[in-house]
Amino acid sequence: MHTDPGALLRATAEGLVDQLWKSTEVSGPTIVDPGTAPVALPLAAGNVIAAPPVELPVASPLSQHGVAATPPPAPPILPPLGPPAEAGSEQGEYAHLIPLQRQYAQLAPDDPRRQRWRDELISGYLPIAEHIARRFAGRGEPLDDLIQVATVGLINAVDRFEPARGSNFLSFAVPTITGEVRRYFRDHGWSTRVPRRLKDLNLAIRATTAELSQQFGRAPRPSDIADRLGIPVSEVIEGLQAGEAYRSSSLDGMLGCGEATATLGEFVGALDAELALIDYRETLRPVLAELKPRDRTILVLRFFHQLTQTQIASQVGISQMHVSRVLRQTLTFLRDRIDSSG
Repeated sequence: MHTDPGALLRATAEGLVDQLWKSTEVSGPTIVDPGTAPVALPLAAGNVIAAPPVELPVASPLSQHGVAATPPPAPPILPPLGPPAEAGSEQGEYAHLIPLQRQYAQLAPDDPRRQRWRDELISGYLPIAEHIARRFAGRGEPLDDLIQVATVGLINAVDRFEPARGSNFLSFAVPTITGEVRRYFRDHGWSTRVPRRLKDLNLAIRATTAELSQQFGRAPRPSDIADRLGIPVSEVIEGLQAGEAYRSSSLDGMLGCGEATATLGEFVGALDAELALIDYRETLRPVLAELKPRDRTILVLRFFHQLTQTQIASQVGISQMHVSRVLRQTLTFLRDRIDSSG
């Protein structure tokens, strides 16, 4: 005779429940788990609990073949979640440096261990300096230079920190390193000293330019920036020109690549040396007009064409001694005329 397992389980459960609840007022069962069901406690006179709670197995749902299906697995028990460790806090990855920091502060200045422990502290906290330096990247200064400046700030923080004051090292080091980097931008960022007002204006223009470029889909005009900032167009142009003073270009910088290269200095104009001769030429022009044609020709061949007296003599048709005598007389005449006119 074939027996249905599901019917047998249901009958067993119903029988146990009837025996326990017989002649007793109970509340309905509350199922808290697929496998068990706590039954409400029977009450005696005076609503006093008469018996401890009892957990009875509840029949599992049946599959298509009438066999009890396997109940789903209970969810895994997870460990309680504690407060997450703050990244970069002294209670986290830098906790091992706290005792060393206190011992280092108690060392005498001439202690041989002081330099070694100082190097260990600087190396241990170096990621903080690098992180702060990267926050200032992209502002016109090389990242390597910013890391070096931040490292200098870290060294100053290690040397000046006093644990006896009660504060932790990070709360002292971060402002010290940040201040060192900001001081570097203030003293070395601008190649030309610019008033503070123009610096702030240039920063506002740069931020507004990025915002308007995103909004318009094109580079904004100075009038657009002036309308957004509520300032005259002339001040916008002044702020843009001030931004050109932030970084100067080297005259030795190459303007091209490959073999055909040229430096910026080759395209920068310089004072013409001939400009200094304008006064002399304008002074000599009326005096030279007073000379005889032959004397003027000899003078031009000697001082403008750089010919020797022998070469001049052959071209003019006189002797070299005569050329020398004419030059001496002509120069004396010119000198006297210029002195008298001056």
